[in-house]
Amino acid sequence: MTTNRWINCFAGQLLPLGLLYRFKVVLLSASFLGVLGESFGQGNDNSPGSGKQGVPGFAGMTGPGRKENQKKLDAGQVKVFTGRDFFAQVLQYHPVARQAALLSDFARQELRIARGDFDPKLFSDFALKEYKQSLYYRNWTTELKVPVWIGELKGGYERNVGARVNPDAYTPDAGLAYAGVSVPLPISQGFFIDARRATLRQAQIFRDIAEADRVKEINKLLLSAAKDYWYWYYARNEYELMTEAYQLADVRFQAVKGRLVQGDVAPIDSIEAQTILQDRYVQLKQAQVGLTNARLILSNYMWGEDDTPLEIPQDFVPADFDTNQALLGETSLNALLERARLMHPELRKLNFKINQLEVEQRFRRDLLKPNIRVDYNLLSAAPVQASNVDMAFLRNNYKVGANFSFPLFLRKERGKLQQTIIKLEQNTFERSQAGREIENGIRAVYNELKTTEELLRVQQTMVENYLRLRDGELQKFENGESSLFLINSRETRYIEAQIKLISLRSKYEQQKAELLWSAGLSDWEGVN
Repeated sequence: MTTNRWINCFAGQLLPLGLLYRFKVVLLSASFLGVLGESFGQGNDNSPGSGKQGVPGFAGMTGPGRKENQKKLDAGQVKVFTGRDFFAQVLQYHPVARQAALLSDFARQELRIARGDFDPKLFSDFALKEYKQSLYYRNWTTELKVPVWIGELKGGYERNVGARVNPDAYTPDAGLAYAGVSVPLPISQGFFIDARRATLRQAQIFRDIAEADRVKEINKLLLSAAKDYWYWYYARNEYELMTEAYQLADVRFQAVKGRLVQGDVAPIDSIEAQTILQDRYVQLKQAQVGLTNARLILSNYMWGEDDTPLEIPQDFVPADFDTNQALLGETSLNALLERARLMHPELRKLNFKINQLEVEQRFRRDLLKPNIRVDYNLLSAAPVQASNVDMAFLRNNYKVGANFSFPLFLRKERGKLQQTIIKLEQNTFERSQAGREIENGIRAVYNELKTTEELLRVQQTMVENYLRLRDGELQKFENGESSLFLINSRETRYIEAQIKLISLRSKYEQQKAELLWSAGLSDWEGVN
């Protein structure tokens, strides 16, 4: 049986009509003393230096909607969907989170490609020519090259026979095996760094850049999710508040109608009560559609396995605002600034880009040296007999060569080097500016957060004062010293104050999420 029906069936039979209205108002007002949490906390330690001051709330008050929710929760009708559970669901299944994880996978493949330049290579070439029953040549070459950190190792087998074989390529009928090495000289380009090593090192750094991008995308997703989650909290509590406000206005309207029939009030009072009821109905409907849309917006983050979209169930409610949470102070701010300097994904990304450019700069400087390369191959008739390999064998069976190249003006090399130096300076300036913007951004959000904390304290006092004014006006009305218009005016201001407090609490949590995002973090570990 609903509250109104219970009042009409029980209280209406035992009380005079004049007291019936007062009795209904008292009953509903008892559940109407707040709407912002199951428990708004009492006795917070606000002593200087405690560091654990609670966020302001209604001391010892519970809201009507939350009281109903607690009853439903105890009965298993509603479930609290905490922020921790929500964010865990987002991180595990949201397409953006899964897409961000692919950035690291892509970078690992880039590193694999770079390492491919060090893969051993095996090739073979065969050519045969016969003309007018004459074997001009039968050339067969097989070679294995193994790139190493400096130069490369190689080994192979050649068999070039025929009447028209080039004399310098001719081999015995059994063929010729060889093993050798090709290395640059220490004064040459390619000894300390070459294109392969530069590409590999840059690919390793790119893996770190991809990780920074992944963290950046995840943090951006969590910020958006946190804002929408606390907007859902605001919409839910506003709807519960307006539901109770509408019920109270309906009780008042029914009571005034009854007194009008008895001739105890003027008709204008019934119009006043009906107008307030209609206004509360409009606000209730607006709050209802706001809650529906907030739930839909939050459902955008809900995904299951196999990319299955999910929706927030009707019986899910957001977690209450924690009025006992520790407030952030200068120590927390300094910790955030320090961690942002070290861990912010944007700064890490710029630092890694600078590291890449430093590798590029080192490589470009190396290209200013001459290119001098030495090749040495040990030769032996196939098959190779290990017992025949001695010093005399090594001195008489080899092939050696060297090549030299050097551009006379180095215009291309010097131009590439200067471009790299310019890019390095550009990134250094960008990193300095980004660091300053990040630090000031953290301080700006922190200032807003501290202002919101102060506004919460003031707004709490305002709600309590508006409640006293409303209750005092009810007492004066009972004594015949007030009017329905003044009661409605006091109650409207009281409702507006509660909605403002709900909004500030939602804003406070959103600012906390924005503060984390500004610092490039996803949790408060190591900050408080």
